[in-house]
Amino acid sequence: MPRVLSLALSLVVLTLASLCAAATPAAANALQIYFIDVEGGQSTLIVSPSGQSLLIDAGWPGYEGRDADRIIAAAHQAGIQQLDYVLITHYHRDHVGGVPQLADGIKIGTFLDHGPNLEDSEVTRTDYAAYQKTVEGHAHVVVKPGWKLPIKGIEVRFLTAAGDHITRPLPRAGDANPYCTKEPAAEVDNTENARSVGVLITYGKFRFLDLGDLTKKKELELACPDNLLGTVDLFLVTHHGEDSSNAKALDWALHPRVAIIDNGPRKGAGPAAWQIVHDAPGLEDLWQLHYAAESDRDHNVAEERIANVKENCQGKYIKVSAKDDGTFTVTNGRTGEERTYAKK
Repeated sequence: MPRVLSLALSLVVLTLASLCAAATPAAANALQIYFIDVEGGQSTLIVSPSGQSLLIDAGWPGYEGRDADRIIAAAHQAGIQQLDYVLITHYHRDHVGGVPQLADGIKIGTFLDHGPNLEDSEVTRTDYAAYQKTVEGHAHVVVKPGWKLPIKGIEVRFLTAAGDHITRPLPRAGDANPYCTKEPAAEVDNTENARSVGVLITYGKFRFLDLGDLTKKKELELACPDNLLGTVDLFLVTHHGEDSSNAKALDWALHPRVAIIDNGPRKGAGPAAWQIVHDAPGLEDLWQLHYAAESDRDHNVAEERIANVKENCQGKYIKVSAKDDGTFTVTNGRTGEERTYAKK
């Protein structure tokens, strides 16, 4: 079994790992975020201005190591040779399945997760067992809502984990949410999705939110009756843009300036969820990792904001480079096209 550290020891290990992490070149004074195409799963690489790295999820297993190869290629593109932290939001195959192949290809420092699998399904138990085997011999920390990850120069705050969530509003948050009154009640979700680890990453005035595959009932606990999260600049659309997530009362309360959907060609970017995000107050642009082949043109963005337009693709990424004044640039890995969003 992987070793799980106590609360006090966990914080010590995280701090030491932060201090000892190799200082590798990163874009000068910029936070780099790579949204890696793992065909409808998640894999998001964050590289701080200090050169420390956090990978959120590792995509699918199999496919001759396709997802691990894409992650490693993005790491090299970002100028790093190791992953200081790997956070697994939950134990579904499209998030945790690629861990064993990834660990064979690149050095990993500390694994972070919400603790034991909480879903009663054979496939999830199988994938969790494979993950446990890989974690053996690595530092391993079970995170809790409210904790912070000590990466120099940025703040990584855990918001949700194992079905729990922060109970106090974040700084400059906590206002009554006017969108709650018309939000339908949401069903209880007993899958690992509802146990997802959610994080808010802050670099100066720039704020990026990733809630994994959190589903509507748990989203609404963060949004209603008061908005515990406040607003964000960049939003990774929850659960690949599935309709079972993306409660309007949360997505609209966030007022994201830019949203990115990590969908696959035939997974995610559901029309209802897509429309909710598209119509969010203050949204300047929506980007997609894939053209959603099972949707329609009215529920896909323009091709210049899609990283992969064909189903059989080369797995191009979307990259975000952010400054601490709140300015950030989004780059389409397929075309090289860039759009810069000025500070506010």
